[in-house]
Amino acid sequence: QVQLVESGGELVQAGGSLRVSCVASGRTWGLYGVGWIRQAPGKERESVADINWSGGGTYYADSVKGRFIISRDNAKNTVHLQMNSLKPEDTAVYYCAARRGIRAETSLDSVYDYWGQGTQVTVSS
Repeated sequence: QVQLVESGGELVQAGGSLRVSCVASGRTWGLYGVGWIRQAPGKERESVADINWSGGGTYYADSVKGRFIISRDNAKNTVHLQMNSLKPEDTAVYYCAARRGIRAETSLDSVYDYWGQGTQVTVSS
């Protein structure tokens, strides 16, 4: 099993920046990548960013390209999501999720094997 713990979510003003982090523990060997998925009230989950554990290949949703940066620290089993130029529509619970296979454009539950509890990010206008 793999445990994922997110941190860093808070209230921030529009235009501001915030970094959320995800620490993985447990059977982390064999993990292929980690992603950030967000869910706003009344909306479906949205895959925001993803990074391969080795090699560094990344994915960004169009809605966050140029504003968000995903990075990893393999030595600390940590993945960060740096969020800049935040907008009120970025308000959501941000979940960290880990996968043992490649990322694909299919259902999130079939891509990601482990999920964290989420951290709330609120952007005020």
